[in-house]
Amino acid sequence: MGNVATTSGIESARELISTRKDHHLDLCLRADVGSRGPATGLGGWTLEYDALPEVDLEDVDLSVTLFGKKLRAPILVGAMTGGTDRAGLVNRRLARAAARCGLGMALGSQRAMIVRPELGATFDVRASAPELPLLIANVGAVQLNYGVGTSEIRSAIERVGADAIDVHLNALQEAIQPEGDTRFKGLIARLEGTLPELGVPAIAKEVGAGISERAARKIARLPFAGVEVAGTGGTSWARVESHRAPAASMQAEVGERLAGFGVSTAESVRICRRALGDARTVIASGGVRHGMDVAVAIALGADAAALAKPLLAAADESEDAVVRVLETLIFELKVIAFCCGARDVAELRAVRAIAPGAAMPGVVDAEARQ
Repeated sequence: MGNVATTSGIESARELISTRKDHHLDLCLRADVGSRGPATGLGGWTLEYDALPEVDLEDVDLSVTLFGKKLRAPILVGAMTGGTDRAGLVNRRLARAAARCGLGMALGSQRAMIVRPELGATFDVRASAPELPLLIANVGAVQLNYGVGTSEIRSAIERVGADAIDVHLNALQEAIQPEGDTRFKGLIARLEGTLPELGVPAIAKEVGAGISERAARKIARLPFAGVEVAGTGGTSWARVESHRAPAASMQAEVGERLAGFGVSTAESVRICRRALGDARTVIASGGVRHGMDVAVAIALGADAAALAKPLLAAADESEDAVVRVLETLIFELKVIAFCCGARDVAELRAVRAIAPGAAMPGVVDAEARQ
């Protein structure tokens, strides 16, 4: 890696990454690392209910096509982990559950396997779930400034057999992380040169602070196939890293202060749809917990939604527990579509979303989303 100079330094970095991954898992499962300040923005919104829907529940079809792959519903298992034996078990459970439900899955950051190729097995879920319809690889954009190039990223994609790749943007997390990589200068030019060479669609992904108008305009000028907004309201990675920072350190204190800094999931979805137009994919994430969150996100302009923490807790238990969460979510979304008179996701997208505290005034309809 670009900022690791000696053999002993490389070994230390390798051990540090593995330790950090397990620490992240423990914190996300056991600690209070939720976002502070603005919530997701999805709560309180609802969709216009139709008591005379003129559609049969059994005929509601939630299937969508993302990045050329057909999914049973517009739901993704969000990016979480990898790089340790424990993380590998979690990934396999998640992948098998996603495959059983006909949904897609994103891997956690694959930096660990770039630094330590032997850790690739903890990300290689295809062997456990060959029927998984969509698998999304994952690398941090900032790693382009730390010695990771096109060949390393392509190798990571090919090793896991991914169909697309998340290129995650996590400036706030890196700034708070005790060993964070914070050289973000020049990334736009590096991304312009790298993304077309990866061989699969690339998705610009935040990790919990959302996508603002300013950021969306930059992303729109780059050859990304889509964006995953990961807005405020879910897990705060600033807060996760504040727990890892030395007690009473500036990082620990500032991470807590900035735990809700960013743009809400709902607002990020609307911003990105306006900035990217209809040709590129918008995925809602960041505090997505229920079917109504997914439905509202779609009505606000998303093509699909991703969730992580509820599935991580389930995967810590068993594969069947993950399936239960996903199947319940799919059924809830199907009932919502039925009760809105929507036969499919396209019709669900056209349902009026009613703003928090509003009656019929304050709705967002198809024209207002443009």
